[in-house]
Formats: sequence, C-alpha cells, structure tokens
Amino acid sequence: MSIAVYIIVMAGVTYIIRMIPFTFFKKKIKSKFISSFLKYIPYAVLSAMTIPAIFYSTGDIATAAVGTLVAVILAFFDLPLIIVALSASLAAFLTGIFI
Repeated sequence: MSIAVYIIVMAGVTYIIRMIPFTFFKKKIKSKFISSFLKYIPYAVLSAMTIPAIFYSTGDIATAAVGTLVAVILAFFDLPLIIVALSASLAAFLTGIFI
C-alpha cells in the first residue's frame, strides 16, 4: 500500500478521536466529579505509556530503577528538565557499569 493511504487513515483516526468529545458534550460539564476526572486523564495516560518504557529501556531493572529514582528526586526539587534527564541517564549508566 502507498504511504499516502497510511497517512490518510492516521489523519482520519486522529480527527475522529478529537471530534467525538465535541459531538457528545455540547453543554458545559457541571459535575465536579466528572470534570475533575477528565482533568487528570492526560496525566494518567502519559504515566501509563511512560512507566513501562522507563523500566524496559535499559534491559536491566536495577539500572532503570536507579535512573528513575534519581529523576524523581531531582524533579521534586524543581531542577530544570535537562539536568534531571542527564542526571538520570548518568546514574543509570554508572549503575550499569558497577553492577
């Protein structure tokens, strides 16, 4: 099949996914429970996609755990993203060397 067909299908699926909420929810959502539930969905989906990738990325659970721990601690102290990412990568690398 042509790559153009794949792109068209992907565009259609993306459009449908974005169109469905506008079709079904024409009025403002007044329920605080549903509103707060919908507010946290992007964070839950991002976590569900990221966490498994983190622990399978290095091929060793120990190096991934150390890198994740370093990233969480540095992020807790509001350090810049580049510092967090580089420090976590370095921690995972050094753990892989010494273990």
